[in-house]
Amino acid sequence: MSKLQIDRRTLLKQSVALSGLVMSGSVFSQNNWPQKPIRIIVPNPAGGTADALPRLLAEPLSKALGQSIIVENKPGAAGNIAAEYIFNAEADGYTLFASPPPALSINANLYPKLNYQASQFVPITVMAAVPNALMVHPSLPFNTVPEFLNYLKANPDKLTYASQGSGSTAHLTAELFKLKTGLKMLHVPYKGDAPAITDLLAGHVDIMFGNIGATMQYVKSDKLKLIALTTQKRNKSFPNTPTLNEFIPGMIATTWFAMVAPPKTPSSIVNKISVAIGSILKTPDMQKKLAEMGAEPIGESPEETMKWIKEDTERWKEVIQAGKITI
Repeated sequence: MSKLQIDRRTLLKQSVALSGLVMSGSVFSQNNWPQKPIRIIVPNPAGGTADALPRLLAEPLSKALGQSIIVENKPGAAGNIAAEYIFNAEADGYTLFASPPPALSINANLYPKLNYQASQFVPITVMAAVPNALMVHPSLPFNTVPEFLNYLKANPDKLTYASQGSGSTAHLTAELFKLKTGLKMLHVPYKGDAPAITDLLAGHVDIMFGNIGATMQYVKSDKLKLIALTTQKRNKSFPNTPTLNEFIPGMIATTWFAMVAPPKTPSSIVNKISVAIGSILKTPDMQKKLAEMGAEPIGESPEETMKWIKEDTERWKEVIQAGKITI
């Protein structure tokens, strides 16, 4: 055998050995994850349910995983700024995305071009779901759904409705309502729950189809009137509050909050996070805290979360196309 052939064989063996070391190192890294603090990026400003939920989970999740959990807000562009950031982040499990529907199931059908592909995010779990609700300023002269409908019929385009921003769940819920009823209202978009609710409380806008978790305290203190929920059935926490679905068939909309990871994040890491969050959501303490926010704990598996997001994407796609909604 020539010296050249021996050198080639030696080089091949060394290459295979090096490849094995790289693969074993990667497996070792995944099995020993996490080894440093984990960041959870939220696409909304501080103050709303989208921000409160991951912060509520941060401490018990830190204990479960043995590392610090840091929650960071990156608001703007209906969640697209944060989503693009996550899309380009390292797929190592140390940067996660806690988001309501827009960036995950709405924006792809709303914007002509995005710098990320929501379908490539790796689903971890749906943390919780919160009923959307029709809330109005106390000064308005109606207290029931029939009175609200009659007022709109008599006053087209007089009422203003707030949302967390164009393309948000509050915006699309109102657009779904307009499609179902043919009634007209004026949209006033804000940058998140907090500023929208602030102006609603001040009477600068009239109504909001927002999630009940962000406004429950104001309903209880009579600073806002709760007219109806947008769930399919009545909520156990509000047994005397009707659903819009009782008066307008198909008027159903729920805000959910999911945790996803950057594309190509290893399933071993994703499953570890999903199981940890699912276990936390089952604890009596966490269920009590979520109930106080008007939220229902979910804790779906990564596979179930993927299905959840796909179904929601199709639901809002129909509303966006039928309403000819554009950004």
